[in-house]
Amino acid sequence: MDGQRRVDQSMNSEEQRSVPRRRARARFLDYGHTFHARFMARAGAVLFLGATIMHGVLLGGHLDYPDSPWPKLPGKLSSFVGFAAEDIRIKGLVHQEPETVLAALGLRPGGSLVGFDAGNAKVVLEGLDWVSSAKVQRLFPNQLEIALTERTPFAVWQRGGQYYVIDRSGATMSNLSPSALTALPLVTGEEAQFEVAGLVNQLEATPDLSLKLKAAARVGQRRWNLYLDNHVTVLLPEKEVEAALQRLHGLDASQHLLSKGVKTVDMRFPGRVIVGIAQVDEAMAGTAKPKTSETN
Repeated sequence: MDGQRRVDQSMNSEEQRSVPRRRARARFLDYGHTFHARFMARAGAVLFLGATIMHGVLLGGHLDYPDSPWPKLPGKLSSFVGFAAEDIRIKGLVHQEPETVLAALGLRPGGSLVGFDAGNAKVVLEGLDWVSSAKVQRLFPNQLEIALTERTPFAVWQRGGQYYVIDRSGATMSNLSPSALTALPLVTGEEAQFEVAGLVNQLEATPDLSLKLKAAARVGQRRWNLYLDNHVTVLLPEKEVEAALQRLHGLDASQHLLSKGVKTVDMRFPGRVIVGIAQVDEAMAGTAKPKTSETN
């Protein structure tokens, strides 16, 4: 019995000694878990703060100023995390260059796409006076697709000493050089940019005259003077323009009116065509005075 009791007492003593050790170990483990959790929370907060600051720096373009020692740093950082503009595709350009589109959006190949908004980019592009419509799609992480429809150059409008390329609606189109579009008709006069589409529509019924048209002047916001490529000036009436053009076309087809040294053809009066002709000898002397004749 005593031996049994001694064994029991020995085991109880051993268990009593192990309890403090287990408690100390548990406290150490708890402290370790708490320290790890606090460290991770603080590290996450620091990383989030750093990312927020870097986002603001990149989005604000603070590293892209002239002579910056880090001109390509935003793109390199974005490339490191997979948000650089590595693949930019632009479709639909006819008269413009891709660089013009990228400049309008503040982008460059390999640059940062951090904070890029496709919807805002569409608004920016459609705000350009040479863009009819735009579609912008970002394919994460580093692809960008832009599809544009340019306005179609229709004529060159002269106002004062300035020349502007316009579309059919009369809207001016910047970034287009009039000197590069010499095939377009030249129009002058107040409101001429808005009325030229109607004139061209009327000329479509007489293709021969349409091909001869070099310029047109809007007179008093009421009617047109046409300047043909053979130096003949045609004075059109205010009303019944199509009928006047058809009559002029008929006279030219039957009598070759526009190829007889005619200087002016006045069609402003109903039922009458007044033709101005310069004398050859006076024209050679530089003192040409037009003669007039009437054709019924």
